[in-house]
Amino acid sequence: MYEYELQVDPRRAGQGPESELRSLLIWLKEDESLRHAVRGRIRSGAPAPAAHGTPMGSPGFDLLQLAVGSGLSAASLLFAVLQWQASRRRPPALTVRRGPYEITLTGDEAFDADSLRRIVAALENGSGDEDGADGGSA
Repeated sequence: MYEYELQVDPRRAGQGPESELRSLLIWLKEDESLRHAVRGRIRSGAPAPAAHGTPMGSPGFDLLQLAVGSGLSAASLLFAVLQWQASRRRPPALTVRRGPYEITLTGDEAFDADSLRRIVAALENGSGDEDGADGGSA
């Protein structure tokens, strides 16, 4: 079982982070190839600190936690998320975290095969290298 966290950039959230994440969760549950391999819940993430270290952020649910079965590849999840972004009138930027690694999807990645390979490698191997060798983030 793999765990992912997804957050919508509140500045590009269209209908708001909570609404966008609910839409994404419904999209994933309706995908026949994912519905039995993905479980998710939406919760409140930690507020981002302001300039002087005080918490800031909007109240509400702004974090989608996904538990993904080991039989589902990161590529399958990534493509479903990119399809969801493409279906939105104004696609929100989405940060995807797995462990210490984090990537931001704007939707433009769907058109760049090299970017897709690096993102999948980062999510599957914990690196930006297809062999999992570099240990960095994409």
